[in-house]
Formats: sequence, structure tokens, C-alpha cells
Amino acid sequence: MKRLVFLFCLIALGSCKERDESLTAQMIVDKAIGVSCQGNCEDATIKFIFRAKNYTVQRNAGRYRYERISRDSSGITTDVLTNDGFARYKNDNLIAISDSLSTKYSNSINSVVYFVQLPFGLNAPATKKKLLGELSIKGEAYYKILVSFDQDGGGVDYEDVFVYWVHKKSFTVDYLAYEYKVDGGGMRFREAYNPREVEGIRFVDYNNYKPLKADASVTATDALFESGALKLLSKIETEQIEVQHTDTN
Repeated sequence: MKRLVFLFCLIALGSCKERDESLTAQMIVDKAIGVSCQGNCEDATIKFIFRAKNYTVQRNAGRYRYERISRDSSGITTDVLTNDGFARYKNDNLIAISDSLSTKYSNSINSVVYFVQLPFGLNAPATKKKLLGELSIKGEAYYKILVSFDQDGGGVDYEDVFVYWVHKKSFTVDYLAYEYKVDGGGMRFREAYNPREVEGIRFVDYNNYKPLKADASVTATDALFESGALKLLSKIETEQIEVQHTDTN
């Protein structure tokens, strides 16, 4: 009788262990953000150069300020996006722009910041996450997560669909793919490389691919990558990264 009770306990403990180790998409994303940010992304100032433009990302207690500076023969253009809206300055003078251009420039800045700080933005309120399964890429095991957006709060690009491959052991986002609808639509697959940590925050660069066939599915891009059915378009590189933590005391 004691032996039966002991065996029952072992089986029960084993099943409990399996349930504990069964991660949801949200749990995986939370772990990935924890590995990438180590609690440093919410309150920090991040400076970097992307495609010859200077960016400054400031976050503090729920407030944010994104600044982009570009230079040409006419002078310096400064775009500023905050919780309160968008503004453009030319040589320090505020200039009036249409609502459509304001939306365009805001989306452009948001897109750069989003990709540079992935996976930090994956817990935005409008995101919906689904675990598609587990698989191997280049002999490494990954969780495969689909991320979509609610129309309410999802912005003008709420129809875009993303897929993220999160390493099962390190919980780093090593690959991502997305399908976008604007500007005629398209699909991209990105392979992370050159990982480095700056003041507790992980940053990567990307090899940027697109499928050779227009009818490819965004959820199948991992298989296309493994089979060589993607074309390398460019390298996405973030340069001269600086991080300063905000004093919240």
C-alpha cells in the first residue's frame, strides 16, 4: 500500500512539473523582455545612429520622448514624438505640417524605436500573442510566437502580423518575420547578429531578407530560411549606442 501511495505521488509530482514547465506565449515574451532589458528599458535614455540619423529615446515613469535629427544642405531637421503628439523643427524653428505627414513621420520614428528595442515593445496594450509551437532553426530549439494587434489601439498598421522565434534556453529573440500592408504590402524575415549589451540592455543587428515567391506565408518563413528560399536585401545596423539610466528617486 505504501509503495502504491509513493508511486502515485511520483506521478502527481511529474505531472505538476510538466504543467509548471508548459509556458504560454505571454510567459515566453515576458522572459524574453526580462533577458533583453533586465529591468532597464522602462526608465532610460538611449542614443544611437541609424541610417545616418541620430536618435534619442527617453522614457521615464510612463512618459516618453523620441527625437530624430537629420542633416542636409538646408540645415538640421529635428522630429520629436511624445505622449502629447508630434512636432517638426527646421533649424530650431517649429514648422507646420499636415496631419498626414505628422502620422507618416510618427510611424517612421516608432518603427525604428520598436525594432531597435525588441522585444521590449511586445507587451504594448494592443498586442495579441499566440504560441504556434516549437521547432529548430540551424540546430537550435525555438518557441514560435505569432503577434497581431487589436484595431483599437493598434495604430494605422494594426493589420500587420509578426512572428518571433525565441530561443528555448536563452530566451533571446534570434529571428523575426513580419507581413505589412502599407505601401503595397510585403514580407520580411530578419536574422539577428552582433548581439551586445550596453548598460544592461541587449541590442542586435539584422540580416534582412524577403521571400523569393510573392505567395509565401509569413508563418512559413523559418522553413524558407532553412531551405535557402529567401533573398538577402540589406543589413539593419544600429551604431554608436549609448544608454543612460534615469534617476527615478
